Amino acid sequence: MNYCCSEALTWLRQAMVSMKNTAKFWTKPAADLISKSSVSTCSKKWNLQNLSRPLQSENHEELWLLHSAIDSTEKKMTQSNGKYILILKCKDLQMIELEFNGGDDCLDVASSIENLSHVDDISLKYPFFYRAGFEPLEDGWQAFLPENEYTRFKDCSEEWRLSYVNKDYKVCASYPHAVIVPKSIDDETVIKASQFRQNGRFPVLSYYHRQTKAVMMRCSQPLTGMNNKRCKEDERMVNSVMGRGNKGYIIDTRSPSAAKSAQNKGGGYEPEVYYPQWRRIHQSVDRRQAFHDSLIKLMESSLDNTSSMDKWLSKLESSNWLSHVKDILTCACTVAQCIDSEGASVLVHGSEGFDTTLQVTSLVQLILDHDCRTINGFEALVEREWLQGGHPFADRCSKSAFAITKQRSESPIFLLFLDCVWQIWQQFPCSFEFNEEFLVLLFEHTYSSQFGTFLCKMRRKEKECKLSSRTVSLWTYLARPEVLQKYLNPMYDPNPRVIWPSVAPQSLVLWSGLYQRSIIDQSKQKEAWQEVSKIREYDKELRSKVTKLRR
Repeated sequence: MNYCCSEALTWLRQAMVSMKNTAKFWTKPAADLISKSSVSTCSKKWNLQNLSRPLQSENHEELWLLHSAIDSTEKKMTQSNGKYILILKCKDLQMIELEFNGGDDCLDVASSIENLSHVDDISLKYPFFYRAGFEPLEDGWQAFLPENEYTRFKDCSEEWRLSYVNKDYKVCASYPHAVIVPKSIDDETVIKASQFRQNGRFPVLSYYHRQTKAVMMRCSQPLTGMNNKRCKEDERMVNSVMGRGNKGYIIDTRSPSAAKSAQNKGGGYEPEVYYPQWRRIHQSVDRRQAFHDSLIKLMESSLDNTSSMDKWLSKLESSNWLSHVKDILTCACTVAQCIDSEGASVLVHGSEGFDTTLQVTSLVQLILDHDCRTINGFEALVEREWLQGGHPFADRCSKSAFAITKQRSESPIFLLFLDCVWQIWQQFPCSFEFNEEFLVLLFEHTYSSQFGTFLCKMRRKEKECKLSSRTVSLWTYLARPEVLQKYLNPMYDPNPRVIWPSVAPQSLVLWSGLYQRSIIDQSKQKEAWQEVSKIREYDKELRSKVTKLRR
């Protein structure tokens, strides 16, 4: 089968205006050259949702792939037929092989791809040139505004309020324009408290548990330093949450030694003498720098289909990926237990407050709140905790598992969160409205997308780039019924109860549907799910008929 791989030409022309002196490009001749080359691909699943679009004719298939989806390239020559192979290693963990007759052609195309896959100017990114080929039913940029999400907390509106202290993003660049803070705390106190927290990330309400009336807040570490500095405004803000005689927990996602080391560098933790109603617990989760190395080792083992069973299992264990999953889930379960079993309020933070902190607070809500297990509820959770919560997607997702040059800011934080969600999903397969493909879709769009949802690293940058008016939101695309249908779980049976995931070694497994989809044919699983869907639909029809007969 022949493929022609190219970017949208409108985008290329725009990119060439500012980059013509520094890069070679896939001009039309180059695209024609590739179309004449035979291509083999490990991936069988290429469509618009996963950032590529096949256009099929009688004996030709054209594959559209964003340059930003390329993580790295590898060139080699086959000994058997003297052909030159260009391997495109994609950020979504899939690989494409292009075969060339000549080495110069292979090098030219590789050079073009490598240059075009590293466009630093955000205004030249494809989402700014993408035009939706569908009629939007709702504006995804307006779907989960803080004002709308505040209605979720109406039961605690007497104690909490919506503050616009950050409306110009001057107090905290990574927070949204509106945040939920204690009603007894005025904006002036909030501003002073923000100066005591790293990157200005002062404590905000993340979740309210209706059953126990306990709350979960998140923030960054306090800047106590070696001199044990204090901030009365921060103390007042944190302590105002506690009623007389109540106790709460500060869950620090760092180890005691890491917290102490951070204190020596100007960070630190809350001294219990100034926060007397709070007990600090260190529930250690590894730092983000270790996650990227772990992902590289994970993919090396996942794509290894030649090693013996013992060696393969040893390589998987040495990656420490499932250990990271276990630590994150354990921390989330600890927080959820404090809230649900003890009725205690919790404050969660690590160092910066927008990596492991968000992993934990998001999973806590997934465990406690059944609404977060619906498609709309999960989208709201991602928007509220990750996008509005200030996770720097542009930095963390700049590279993936195949990156040759490693930057300090990249880390698969969000992928680890999705893996944790999948672990819970496969333990409670009937409690989630969405299927596995929905989680894979979100993963793919965080690394490369035609939509602007995950394009920036903070809300202030999003406003500066005018994403809401110049790009299409992923939530807009998913709001269409014909699209949503693909991601519905046919086994879904709404479960309002709290679900407690197991973190036992035998309960946590490799997500083969993502990490091994390049080497394992998923068609049989898809056929099985389609059959399950048909059976469920038939069951609904029979139940409807029985109901009518009883009338």
